[in-house]
Amino acid sequence: MDNDAHQRMTEKRNAGYEKKQAQATLEKGLVIVITGTGKGKTTSALGMGLRAVGHGMRLGVVQFIKGAKPTAERTLFEQFPNVDWFTIGDGFTWVTQDRERDIATAQKAWAQAAQLIGNSNYDMVILDELNTILKYEYVGVNEVLATLSKKPAMQHVIITGRHAPDALIEAADLVSDIRPLKHPYKEQGVKGQKGIEF
Repeated sequence: MDNDAHQRMTEKRNAGYEKKQAQATLEKGLVIVITGTGKGKTTSALGMGLRAVGHGMRLGVVQFIKGAKPTAERTLFEQFPNVDWFTIGDGFTWVTQDRERDIATAQKAWAQAAQLIGNSNYDMVILDELNTILKYEYVGVNEVLATLSKKPAMQHVIITGRHAPDALIEAADLVSDIRPLKHPYKEQGVKGQKGIEF
């Protein structure tokens, strides 16, 4: 591409961008769903959480399922005074192998999540692995949708996990489906490592 063609292309893109910016005047709290079978759902949500913390916003995080292991993310986020982090899980369901226990733990975690969603002091709430809880029907999707419908108007709620239910996808403002194209764990036998963890 020559310089003239490049300039025409970038001018056209800039005009389109400015037009969209001028039309986007509404501010509201968003329900964001990050789903799919690829790596990076929690990482994406926590990236937005870190951005919120950097803006001085109050962040609440509830981790479903992943409670069996300490994480570097939790260690970092707990250092910030405007973050409340709750890990309420016994580990992945294929490790616990106890449905009744998993249901009880999920219900406890959901009660904490609902409390955060109902509190307008929280600018953002991250519900990590809630989709998995919904898939296994440890918490009912209608209960979640009812709670989300009453959230404070400016609060953002980010929900992660595989297999987001259709009703949640429909209710969300933004949905990302992360799909794996290549993964070293599966294809090369590379194990999870610090800073990358699978």
